[in-house]
Amino acid sequence: MHVIQVDSLTINHAGRVIFRDLRWSIDDQQRVGLIGANGAGKSSLFRAIMGLVTPDKGAITRQRGIEVGYLPQEVILPAGQTVWEAANVLPPALAAVEAELRRVETALGDPAVYGDEAKLTRWLARQESALAEYERLEGARHEGRLRDTLTAFGFAAAQFALRTETLSGGQKKLVALTRLIMEQPTILLLDEPDNHLDIEAKRGLEKVISSYPGGVVIISHDRYLLDEVVTHIAALEDGKLTLYPGNYTAYTTERELRRLRQHQQYIAQQKEIARIEAAIARFEHWASIVVDERHIKQARSRRKMLERMEERGEIIERVRAPRTMDMQIAGWRGSAKMLEIQRLAMGFDDDLLFCDVTMLLRHGERVGIVGGNGVGKSVLFRLILEELTPLEGVIKRGPSTKIGYYAQEHQTLKVWAERTAIERLRDVKPMTENEAVAVLGKFALGYAQACQPIRTLSGGERSRLQLAVIMLSEPNLLLLDEPTNNLDIPSVEALENALEDFQGAILVISHDRYFLDQMVDRVVELRDGAARDYDGGYTDYLAAMGAALTK
Repeated sequence: MHVIQVDSLTINHAGRVIFRDLRWSIDDQQRVGLIGANGAGKSSLFRAIMGLVTPDKGAITRQRGIEVGYLPQEVILPAGQTVWEAANVLPPALAAVEAELRRVETALGDPAVYGDEAKLTRWLARQESALAEYERLEGARHEGRLRDTLTAFGFAAAQFALRTETLSGGQKKLVALTRLIMEQPTILLLDEPDNHLDIEAKRGLEKVISSYPGGVVIISHDRYLLDEVVTHIAALEDGKLTLYPGNYTAYTTERELRRLRQHQQYIAQQKEIARIEAAIARFEHWASIVVDERHIKQARSRRKMLERMEERGEIIERVRAPRTMDMQIAGWRGSAKMLEIQRLAMGFDDDLLFCDVTMLLRHGERVGIVGGNGVGKSVLFRLILEELTPLEGVIKRGPSTKIGYYAQEHQTLKVWAERTAIERLRDVKPMTENEAVAVLGKFALGYAQACQPIRTLSGGERSRLQLAVIMLSEPNLLLLDEPTNNLDIPSVEALENALEDFQGAILVISHDRYFLDQMVDRVVELRDGAARDYDGGYTDYLAAMGAALTK
């Protein structure tokens, strides 16, 4: 059932039209993945639905009694509360019943009530009715549901007492999401709930969303998550929203079929328009030679035919490829053994991250590093880069190994914060300013972004700049720490294409399971201080883990 209606919505931001005359009906039984390039207006659409942005035109209507829960990208939790306290909220109906039971309890303790048989009977009847409603709403199971939801999101019972100010960004988002789940609104609007989550937390997120009794609209660049949980894809592109049935994989197939059909129809219509325009020119030419009202009318009739097609919106648009990166990382062969790690141990103070880690990376191999947050994946990269010294063990690089490093938090750009992207590229490789601008253009960075201080760039823009630096440095070993975190789906797909053609070895830390399935042929899991090897991509790793658990 359609419970939210978006009608002819137009929003401008800083002089730019984000979308115009957008229409959308949101169903209370669908789980929809809202996708689109960075800057397409996905978050703005959510904020408009929540009344946080005033549209320039159009209206958003809700059915009476509809509750909408909203999870923004950046979550702020009240300080001084525990995880349990911050997450524990009653659904409105249950809260009303508990308030009624408290009123009844107060009344039954009043001598004026329990000393008056008629009043006592009425209050006991109210109590019976409230208790029946409490039972119908499964009020006694509320704390159990809260505990189960927090556990599904990876919180151990001992962590329920943690203060909210000690939590990571991903944990804060999960606490806020738990709160929404417990409120049970009719529709959940979730803006990138999977950001900064490890794989285990993402799997818990999938289970919770899949079992949610209401409608869910989720903005996400995680294609694996979109494959697992959504029933529809809403694609926001060029200011227009198109709904596709099925998950992300089904969407990609249907999108290509629609684009092919649109291209064929465009070609056929352009031929017909060209034929009509040729006829108009012919009749106008004849009319200029011989004054003949019949030729003039025929030309006018055909011109009106074209005008009516435009007025009715029947002109088929040319299929436009999405603007994204056009990158190539050539690489080169180098040593047969690119990297060798022997009996590596590392920790800080009394916290031992891992011990006896041994790994061999050969030329051409693509290896994914997985594990929960805090197990030492990024620390392993810093050890390879010689930014840290291990407690024990040896790291050997091949004599011709040249590393290209992508830092999760863009640390490689920190010393360049006040300089421009053009200056950063010209430091890597001698080139003119125009040549640097051309390179940046291939990474979907325009002239304005190229000339402003790097600190002012968005996360996605800094990610693309890091990739441009890596491309120019011509490495043969890539260390990639969460390279897809700030990229939209078209950019991730462009990165995958570039890595497919890369002539070298790749070691990548990622929580992007779809990306791992596409890119790696071996998975190394860091868990309980040890490293374990699994052949294949993420799906193969998952199958091996499942088989191990059933033994």
